[in-house]
Amino acid sequence: MHGRVARTERLTPGMVRVVLSGGDLDHLVMPDATDAYVNVAFRPAGASYDEVFEPTDVREATPREEWPARRRYTVRSWDATVRELTLDFVVHADEGVASRWALNAGAGDVLVFTGPSGGYRPDPAAHWHLMVGDESALPAIAASLEALASDERVAVRLVCDGPEHEIDLASPADVDLAWLHRHGDERDESLLVAAVQALDFGGTAPSGFVHGEADEIRGVRRHLLEERGLARRDLSCSPYWRRTMTDEAWRRIKREYVAAMEAEAIAS
Repeated sequence: MHGRVARTERLTPGMVRVVLSGGDLDHLVMPDATDAYVNVAFRPAGASYDEVFEPTDVREATPREEWPARRRYTVRSWDATVRELTLDFVVHADEGVASRWALNAGAGDVLVFTGPSGGYRPDPAAHWHLMVGDESALPAIAASLEALASDERVAVRLVCDGPEHEIDLASPADVDLAWLHRHGDERDESLLVAAVQALDFGGTAPSGFVHGEADEIRGVRRHLLEERGLARRDLSCSPYWRRTMTDEAWRRIKREYVAAMEAEAIAS
């Protein structure tokens, strides 16, 4: 599957929106999920194959150094009427293959991906909702907020680098939103868990969506399961990245990290 860049927009100093159209998007089928994601394949410079390619075929037919770099991105929105797919990329000063691509994307550029897939949508039967994360979770949290009904309640706690990195979040629901700004030191690791610990749950358990930096998310998850008594079935929880690790290094250990996180929950 592929689309072509229709337009881009710099949402914040650290986030670029890319809107895709054309290509194979007439055949795209979205799952019923607000955390829908695609697995993007970035072709390396000088690759011997076309800009439109099948990732599986490339891996079978070319040497490893020509294989595309794979990254997972949440779908911010899908307009089925005009067949446009919107992805928001977190960018870091031209650092990393995805950042470089998003910062330099221009009209007509191709983006190859597989999917979309997804598994979370806010449960309308929940007492209330808790959504926790950072910039990497913003697309899914924004889409989830838009999917809530006017009689639902949600607490949102989000970490970012400063006021200029905040974005407008719309929802018909009753929203308690707080942005937490990083200090650039070891205090950052506890911002999210401290904010969740400070919440008054009012004697009811929320349905939770907790996604972002691995160690921060692990701490919030541990608090919700062990101290607040939430059931694992009431939590959508995933570490998207890890502080001090490159994307490639994180991808190599993510499976083991998630397994260890799951083992903690079973032990408790």
